[in-house]
Amino acid sequence: MNEKHIQKITAELKIPSDKIKVTVELLDDGATVPFLSRYRKEVTGNLDEVQITKIRDRIHQLREIDKRRATILASIRQQGKLTPELKAKIDAAESLTVLEDIYLPFKPKRRTRATVAKEKGLEPLAQLIWDQHGMTAEELEAEAKKFVTGKVDTAAAAEKLAKEKAKEAGEEPKKLTKKELEHLEKEVQAKQVKDTDEALAGARDIIAEWVSENSSARGHLRKVYEEEARLISKVAKGKEKEGVKFRDYFNFDEQARTMPSHRMLAVRRGEKEKILTVKFQITEEKAIAILNSLFVEGKQADSRQVEIAIDDSFKRLLAPSLENELKVALKKEADEAAIEVFASNLRELLMAAPLGEKRVMAVDPGARTGSKVVCLDGQGNLKTFKAIYLFGNAKQKTKAEDIVKGLVQEYNPYIIVVGNGTASRETLQFLKEIRLPNEIPIMMVSESGASIYSASDVAREEFPDQDVTVRGAVSIGRRLMDPLAELVKIEPKNIGVGQYQHDVDQNLLKKSLDDVVISCVNQVGVEINTASKQLLMYVSGLGPARAQQLIDYRNQHGPFQSRTQLEEVPGLGGKAFEQAAGFLRIRGAENPLDTSAVHPESYHIVDKMAKDAKCTIQELMADEVKRDKIDLHKYVSKAVGLPTLRDIKEELAKPGRDPRDPFEVFTFKEGVETIDDLREGMKLTGVVTNITAFGAFVDIGVHHDALIHISELSDRYIRDPHEVVKLHQKVNVTVMQVDKERMRIALSARQ
Repeated sequence: MNEKHIQKITAELKIPSDKIKVTVELLDDGATVPFLSRYRKEVTGNLDEVQITKIRDRIHQLREIDKRRATILASIRQQGKLTPELKAKIDAAESLTVLEDIYLPFKPKRRTRATVAKEKGLEPLAQLIWDQHGMTAEELEAEAKKFVTGKVDTAAAAEKLAKEKAKEAGEEPKKLTKKELEHLEKEVQAKQVKDTDEALAGARDIIAEWVSENSSARGHLRKVYEEEARLISKVAKGKEKEGVKFRDYFNFDEQARTMPSHRMLAVRRGEKEKILTVKFQITEEKAIAILNSLFVEGKQADSRQVEIAIDDSFKRLLAPSLENELKVALKKEADEAAIEVFASNLRELLMAAPLGEKRVMAVDPGARTGSKVVCLDGQGNLKTFKAIYLFGNAKQKTKAEDIVKGLVQEYNPYIIVVGNGTASRETLQFLKEIRLPNEIPIMMVSESGASIYSASDVAREEFPDQDVTVRGAVSIGRRLMDPLAELVKIEPKNIGVGQYQHDVDQNLLKKSLDDVVISCVNQVGVEINTASKQLLMYVSGLGPARAQQLIDYRNQHGPFQSRTQLEEVPGLGGKAFEQAAGFLRIRGAENPLDTSAVHPESYHIVDKMAKDAKCTIQELMADEVKRDKIDLHKYVSKAVGLPTLRDIKEELAKPGRDPRDPFEVFTFKEGVETIDDLREGMKLTGVVTNITAFGAFVDIGVHHDALIHISELSDRYIRDPHEVVKLHQKVNVTVMQVDKERMRIALSARQ
């Protein structure tokens, strides 16, 4: 383990080095973040998931830098240019940016103007000018004249070049074909220098490249770009109508560094769709003055040539390179900010209150193709389905009413849910008007991602004989019963709670969202005898292959009776058992601890607690007085400390209790169904569907989510919308503005 890495992370995260070292060792040994934060508190110093994740990600970054460092050293060594000083410089580099700056002069590159000048033999002239000995114009002209080749017999020179090449290859000269001779003549001509102007221009091209590859120059200008660059976007010619959604950026100018992530991503999307032209701009005079201060050493003719080369270097090489570098860096920052918002929203969605094991009727609304109605039992199993048509003739609508009433009578659902897609409000209104039993609540749920699920391999495997609309309706019903268990079947980025999720770094997005899903699944715990493969695969230590092995074993041997039985599953070794066991629940198991988050490795501690209390484990779990009498200090050992013992005691009081909030029914305001029904000043209730850096989107039941800008979310100043709202929260709002042309609705939640 690299001690420098440990010390660097210690300084950055302000966590003791010994805790970081042991955490990295455990991670390298295959431990997961949820396992370490829950079951290894004494070892890690009670680090939480966020801290452990930061350690994991930072050690990975530092190791990636080390890999790149090794590649660069090998490349320069192979070129025979690695000096002790250069190696020390590379070894001391702490970031990829610094490493790449050092490597730039040695990096294999395409043919450039400087390459051509070097082939003409002008590098000594460039070096002479670069050294700035204070030559006069006449002296410089005389030196440049030495590199002028004058008039050359290209045919004779080509013959001579052919002989030289044959000699180098150890071959006898041969008669050249016409094509070979023409090729060599072109090669000779390319190396000619016609006059002193061409000689000086070539020397300046070489100097311009030296300036652009100088790490100090790049460092100074990079700082200027980072601190002062302005992002300027304009509408592309003739794209005004097509790009109306980007109207805010048609003539836009803002300091790049302070731009919020959502604006940066919006501009980048406009550029990608060829609606906007985008550039980053700094004060050119300031940049060139900095370069001159670094490289110009006098006022004579040779120094003047350096100034001209610097001007060219900035405009042709440095500016485009550093502008692109800044664009990439700002895109990365914007991605990270957007992904953080997405991850926070996803956590709220996955941890949304579950209805639980209650019968549900779910409706996937449709206009032309009809609506699918499904009935699910308390375990989410499909009992029956029907199609109803609400937008045909009166006969079809009457038939739809009879079908729904018949299903309600036969299956007695606890609740009816309607997906919030096309025709959802009309469907909801229909259900409220047909006089169903009053005790059955009717509510709308987000169907975002249901169509993706219904066409997936997972859905086909679950319902091979049903079409996509039936599968979609089942998903809508199940996500009310247990959002976490159902939504893990959909790729997180398709759930629709993000900000520009298709524009950000997809690998980074997947990694971050997977972390959220893993965290949520393990926080809630998984009932092993009913869980799907998609849910099990997120359990600490499992993954897709082991999840399938668990299901295969369950199908072959019947429900698991105890956690110890997990050790019999082929492919589930001791390490996987250690990582997974505490997060898997077995309802109705003989050992009551198998229903809890107490890890099997700690069962002996609970046995001793019960023995000391002169009762059974069941009695200890049921009797608060007995639990209160437990003196945790009696059970402290080298392996187990007070943090773990407190967790155990807390779990005995609420074994396997779901940490999610209790379920609440929500309905929209009557009579508000489309954007045309909205009026400024109207008071409504809504549900938060998405949270971004600039505000929160709210479903108010009109088919288009409305926006509460961050400035309208609270009566006090807030930096982050998550300070005052969370996903699926019910909010009271006032309509501020309705823009029907762009289908935009502005709300306020201020009192």
